[in-house]
Amino acid sequence: MQKQLQEQSENSLIKEEVTYDDIAEVVAKWTGIPVTKMLQSEREKLLKLEDQLHKRVVGQDEAIEAVSDAVRRSRAGLQNPQKPIGTFLFLGTTGVGKTELAKALAEYLFDDENAMTRIDMSEYQERHAVSRLVGAPPGYVGYDEGGQLTEAVRRKPYSVVLLDEIEKAHPDTFNILLQVLDEGHLTDNKGRVADFKNTIIIMTSNIGSHIIQERFEATKDIDSAIEAAKIDVIALLKQSVRPEFLNRIDDTVMFTPLTKENIIKIVGLQLKGVTKMLAEQNITFDATTEAVNYLANKV
Repeated sequence: MQKQLQEQSENSLIKEEVTYDDIAEVVAKWTGIPVTKMLQSEREKLLKLEDQLHKRVVGQDEAIEAVSDAVRRSRAGLQNPQKPIGTFLFLGTTGVGKTELAKALAEYLFDDENAMTRIDMSEYQERHAVSRLVGAPPGYVGYDEGGQLTEAVRRKPYSVVLLDEIEKAHPDTFNILLQVLDEGHLTDNKGRVADFKNTIIIMTSNIGSHIIQERFEATKDIDSAIEAAKIDVIALLKQSVRPEFLNRIDDTVMFTPLTKENIIKIVGLQLKGVTKMLAEQNITFDATTEAVNYLANKV
């Protein structure tokens, strides 16, 4: 009888006690503040940052270290608390992990991979398109929708903002983004303020891919190759992005080309995700070493 009552109590829909976790979960839904932000000390989270990012991002040790150090510097009070947590420019060829690192940061720091807003800056190549970031003026189509950037941050104040292919944006775009980097907020077309002080802003660029490849093929010294490639690519980037904007970015991070070993490890991680997904459907999946190597060669 006692055992039945215990089972009944455990399966009851109504809890007799409200725990800290319950309160945190409700407040998180109301405010958009991640649950672990309230339950886990930020210090503890920041100390484990590299380890967590390495679980998802392969072959980019220098990039992970640079981002982790910059985030810790910001949260240690060495930066204006009214500005974004961190602003980064990710440089590198396509498919080396720039977007994946942004997703990993969102998942670990803000509890949710979806706590990331991706904006394709190639959609802002024309002057008339720039206003869409903060919302169309009164009388224009899209006025009621709000700004693509401001609305996203108002809805997710704790998030990663990914500005993809920044070099393709119209020069007027940087007037808006400069305000975010300088003041940490942006006012939309209806006078509402979007606060960026709890966001991480990441800009990516694939510009100079051939230069990066050449630099890394020319030397085995990774550090030298990174510095040389960074100097060359930034010089190229300054032709389309205002220098005063680049100077306000906390850190410019160069992603290295992937090795064969890196690709094999990435394939293994992807297959691990497939295995987990199929297991939820009671389907067993296993890949041999030969199969992993075969897939890696096809990449």
